[in-house]
Amino acid sequence: MPEATENKGVLRRFLDAPPDSVGKTIFVAVTLCLVASMVVSAAAVALRPVQEANQLNDKRVNILQVAGVYNPEVPVAEAFAAFEPHVLDLATAEYSDQFDIDTFDALAASGDASVMRVLEDDPAGLGGQMQAYRMVYLLRDETGALDKVILPIEGYGLWSTLYGFIALEENGNDIFGLQFYQHGETPGLGAEVDNPRWKALWNGKQLFSEDGALAITVAKAAPPAGAEHHIDALAGATLTTVGVDNLVRFWMGEAGYGAFLERLKAGEAG
Repeated sequence: MPEATENKGVLRRFLDAPPDSVGKTIFVAVTLCLVASMVVSAAAVALRPVQEANQLNDKRVNILQVAGVYNPEVPVAEAFAAFEPHVLDLATAEYSDQFDIDTFDALAASGDASVMRVLEDDPAGLGGQMQAYRMVYLLRDETGALDKVILPIEGYGLWSTLYGFIALEENGNDIFGLQFYQHGETPGLGAEVDNPRWKALWNGKQLFSEDGALAITVAKAAPPAGAEHHIDALAGATLTTVGVDNLVRFWMGEAGYGAFLERLKAGEAG
């Protein structure tokens, strides 16, 4: 009973204190923080499925756009059903069946060691490691023949990692388009990677020269190999331009999709 009386006394003293007392001010502040944190946490958990669905939808829209088949009047899921996804083993250039396609992206994003490999050379700025398997998307024409291949690419620019897709014709050499769906480059400068006029420069360019060497470049001046391998640099965004050049050449080279592109050119990957 003495303990209960003492507690009652403490509570009574608190209730009788002025509203602007130190004790009540701290109590109100702490209570508000706790309530707000619970509301934010509950909202984050409740909205996570919606956020994940929106991210998936946005990714699919970008794939449709870079492949030149996006129609805002057609539901995204319906249009995307035309694509044939595969998990590609970069080391063997073969499609892998050891992963569930529906959950592979989440597995790769988690940095699972089973889908990662260490890089000795990292020109694209991937943090010294990369996915050993990549999700690729095939698009076929009305006859069932391979029409385009959509490959995910990424690399560091000036301020951020740029995530995007490159669309190639069935020959594994001609570029149909390039598009980035996530980055944090400077608005008006490096962020011009989103400019439709600059993206249009990629259409019809070729990755490889006649002798099979990787020749695609993003620079101010055309390379000796010729204009068919050259994309003009972004004005006032030298480091972003260098980053895009590095990441495209990395992913189209031996460490990236190089072996797979050789199979495409030979007509073996469709």
